[in-house]
Amino acid sequence: MQRRTLMKSVGAGLAASAAGPALVRAQSASTLRFTPQQDLVTLDPVTTTAYISRNHGYMVFDTLYGMDGSFQATPQMVDGHRIEDDGKRWDLTLREGLRWHDGERVAARDCVASIRRWARRDPFGGSLMEAADELSAPDDRTIRFRLKRPFPLLPIALGKASVPVCAMMPERLANTDPFAQVPELIGSGPFRFKADERVPGSLNVYTKFEGYVPRRDGALSWTSGPKIVHFDRVEWRSMPDASTATSALLAGEQDWQEYAYHDQLPLLRRARNVQVRVLDPTGFVAMMRVNHLQPPFNNPEIRRALWGAVNQTDYMHALVGPNETSLYHVPLGFFSPGTPMASEAGLDPLRGPRHYDRVREALRRAGYRGETVLLMVPSNSTALMAQGAVAEDMLKRVGMNVEVYAVEFNAMLQRRNRKGPVSEGGWSAFITNWSGTDWLNPAGHIALRGNGEAGYAGWATMPRIEELREAWFRAPDEAAQKQICQDIQLEAMREVPFYPLGQYMQPTAYRSSLTGVLDGFATFWSVRRA
Repeated sequence: MQRRTLMKSVGAGLAASAAGPALVRAQSASTLRFTPQQDLVTLDPVTTTAYISRNHGYMVFDTLYGMDGSFQATPQMVDGHRIEDDGKRWDLTLREGLRWHDGERVAARDCVASIRRWARRDPFGGSLMEAADELSAPDDRTIRFRLKRPFPLLPIALGKASVPVCAMMPERLANTDPFAQVPELIGSGPFRFKADERVPGSLNVYTKFEGYVPRRDGALSWTSGPKIVHFDRVEWRSMPDASTATSALLAGEQDWQEYAYHDQLPLLRRARNVQVRVLDPTGFVAMMRVNHLQPPFNNPEIRRALWGAVNQTDYMHALVGPNETSLYHVPLGFFSPGTPMASEAGLDPLRGPRHYDRVREALRRAGYRGETVLLMVPSNSTALMAQGAVAEDMLKRVGMNVEVYAVEFNAMLQRRNRKGPVSEGGWSAFITNWSGTDWLNPAGHIALRGNGEAGYAGWATMPRIEELREAWFRAPDEAAQKQICQDIQLEAMREVPFYPLGQYMQPTAYRSSLTGVLDGFATFWSVRRA
């Protein structure tokens, strides 16, 4: 190597070395480091009820309407809408300047195809389409619904933040079978997904979409208002071990931990540079879903007898501890506590002491003969494993022959789809939870449907609940809707589609250097360094 070349190389190295700390600081300032609740497995938010896929979906895709903290719909991709013909014609007008990540303009026909695809996976969307005679795009900016009957909930159906998400995507992707994954992720949301940087099980990366056009108006709340991005890059780094995730946050290696684990809250609350908050006042609602097709829970008398063993407080103590009374609510019925459709109608079986010997005898009289109860629990969820341990103990106390199947969440979902008996790879019950926003009303409450084998795993057939759900859509006012929901809850206590296990609050934790973290769930617009 010539001396001049050598000196240039050395000089360049020295300059890079001197600039190194500044470069690291610049990268840190423009990158948000986030620890999600679990690994992101399903990338298509239309095809799953996984909340991590919902959160991911809101980064990459946008929605026609947003939802605010009062659970009301607000315009998002649409400028607004016009209603005619006594509520039976809706014309939705797209905002100017909307573009897909590939640079193409967003057109109404894209949105029509997206709505149709989503509606085949979502019960609320399905009800909307059942009420529709026509869904069309008369021009590039107009989405038209012609309805058989008025459907005043149309905006919140399209804008609800509960799962699955009504994500808008280009027509060529929206034409994908709704039971298959889209082949690529092209949205019009505030972030692009960097598929080339994805490391399954470890890392997902998003970059700011410079072509995104935020709303100019509206209050920032949940998924409503102007979505203004302040970070050039967001990195989701999965850390399955709770202690590792918490240590990374405390050390400043990560900026934001989606779930602050309840057993580590004292440590996080004492930390000077960490803020702990509950973003969603509806929290999570926990349940044990049972299989209505196979013994023993195909027997309604057995399902009803088990109410006497369910102690919701035990489940909540296993999750948040006995001293964190502000972080849980019992008794939990079939709608999210503190919201308009919730009541305590029919919940007396959940009150008072538990008498396991009486339940054991009631099960014997109902016809339980020692069949294996295969209880599925996601092994990669601390919260669900804790509830699974309580459920296992409860079932054994009343004399049931319990086998626990604890596997990673997505593996559990594979077995959950099987309708055969336990001896052929089937199941009897599983533990899961839902965001409280999914239990706001009968429209989107997937687990409360009674449409049998066409419905949610567990396949409950409850004709009366289906009748009441249809009546709820036609109710003239909120008071009438609330009365119908009380009737639905009474019928659910009798038919037992699942056992509610309690409502709990899930705090999040982030470095105090962040500001602009919105209520609701983990969203990444508005967030910036203080």
